[in-house]
Amino acid sequence: MASLDPVTPTTPPTSTASVPTEVSPAAASPTETSPEEMLPDDLLERFRARAAGHDREGTFPHDDLAELRERGYLRAFVPTEQGGAGWGLERVAAAQSRLAAAAPATALAVGMHLVWTGCAAVLAARGDRSLDLVLDDAARGEVFAFGVSEPGNDAVLFDSLTRAEPTGDGGWRFTGLKSSTSLSPVWTRLGVFGRDDTDPEAPLLVHGFVHRDQPGHSSLEDWDTIGMRATQSHSTRLEGVEVPAERVVRVLPVGPSGDPLVFAIFAVFETLVAAVYRGVARRAVELAVESATAGRSHRAGGAPRSHDPLVRWRVADAAVLLQGIEPQVDAVARDVDGLVDHGSAWPAIVVGLKTRVTETARAVVDQAVAVAGGASFRSSSELGRLQRDVLAGRFHPSSTDSAHATVATWLLGPDH
Repeated sequence: MASLDPVTPTTPPTSTASVPTEVSPAAASPTETSPEEMLPDDLLERFRARAAGHDREGTFPHDDLAELRERGYLRAFVPTEQGGAGWGLERVAAAQSRLAAAAPATALAVGMHLVWTGCAAVLAARGDRSLDLVLDDAARGEVFAFGVSEPGNDAVLFDSLTRAEPTGDGGWRFTGLKSSTSLSPVWTRLGVFGRDDTDPEAPLLVHGFVHRDQPGHSSLEDWDTIGMRATQSHSTRLEGVEVPAERVVRVLPVGPSGDPLVFAIFAVFETLVAAVYRGVARRAVELAVESATAGRSHRAGGAPRSHDPLVRWRVADAAVLLQGIEPQVDAVARDVDGLVDHGSAWPAIVVGLKTRVTETARAVVDQAVAVAGGASFRSSSELGRLQRDVLAGRFHPSSTDSAHATVATWLLGPDH
C-alpha cells in the first residue's frame, strides 16, 4: 500500500530477486475510452466475487491484475501513441473509484502503479521528461511499485532513513527498509529513494528505480493486517541494491522541496488514494440502501425497514456525506490536468482532499453499518470487509495530524 505503518515481521526475509516477472505487453488498448467502458459491470462483478476470498485468505488478486492488464488499465496514463489510453488524472480517479466500489484492495494496489505512471504523465504535461522511462516501461507491460514509506520516517518525501551511497559511476547503492510495498508479489519496477550523506553539510535525497531481476532486495512477507489484505504490501529490504545513473531521476537537497517531482508525487498519490475511498463510500451507501429495502421491522408490525424514520435518516445522512466528497476529487484532479497554478496552496489542497475523503468515507461506512445491524459484524459480510478496509485510509500519508500541520503552515506560516 506504500503508505501504511510497518507490520512486525513474522517470517524470515525471502529473496525476491529471482521471482519470474512474466511481463508481456497487452494488446493495444482502446483510445477515447470511458471508465465505464474500461471497467464494465460484468468485470467488476467478477472482481467483487473474488474479493472476499482474497481478503479471507490474505492472497494477492492475480486474476484481477491479469484482466486489468489485458484491458490496458495499467497503461491508462500512457500516451495513445505508445498504446495507452492517454487518460488524465480526473479520468483515472473516476475509474479508481469505480474499481474500488467492487474490490477496494485491488484498486489500492493497482493505484500504486498508477501513481508512478501518473507522476510521469503530470511531469510530461509540464515539459519535464525526466520520468519518460516510466511511461516507456509501462507501455511494455512493466508493473511499478512505490518503495517510499519507511518505518519511523514521518518526514515522508523530505528525508529518508535509507542510505544511498554513490557507486562512483553516476549511480547509487541503496540500503534500508521500505514498508508497505504494495504489489509485492508482482512488481517489476520499484521506485525508491534514500539519503546520501557523503557531504554531511549538504545531504542529498536520491530517487531512482530498481529492477526486480537484480540482486540486493528481498520481501519480508509480513503483510498481516485487518484490512486491505489483498494488496499484499509486504515490507521490502534493500541490501546494497544498485540503481545505475540512467535510472536515477532526481537528486534533491534534504528538506521541503518545490521540485516538480515532489509536487507530482503528492498530487497524484493523494488524489488517487482519495478516489479509492470515495469508491468505498459509494459501495457502503449502496449496501445501506439494499439493507433498508430488503428487510422488515417486527417492531413496526412487519412494515418495510425503509419506512423506519431512523433508518431513513441514516441512509440519507450517508448519501449526504458522499455527495460532499464526490465533486472534490473531480475538482482537484481536473486542476492538475488543467495545469492550474495554485502556487503554495497546492500542498494544503491535496492533503486536505485526502484527509476529508478518507475520514468521510469512514463516517459513511459507519452509518451503513448502523443500518445493516449485526449482520455486518460477520467476517463473511461485504460491509464487514468495508469496515476493515476503510480504516486503512487514516494511515496513508498525509495523516490527519500532518495534514493539519501543512494547512496551518500555509495559513499561519512556520511554527518557529
